[in-house]
Amino acid sequence: MQNFESTYALLVRSEEKKRNVLEILVYALFILSAVFSIWQFAHQSVAFPLDRVTNASAAVIETRPS
Repeated sequence: MQNFESTYALLVRSEEKKRNVLEILVYALFILSAVFSIWQFAHQSVAFPLDRVTNASAAVIETRPS
């Protein structure tokens, strides 16, 4: 008499354990690299020349003829 196994049971039984570990490591590296990229971008300093913008606009106002 032959026992019936579902497709899922066959897949679970024939699963490659080493490949699963490698896939977990690869996915973890992808996630960590994305998190690191976002963290690096968030901590990057940006210098806005606001004093130059306000001084330049004030200089334009002062040099206009009345």
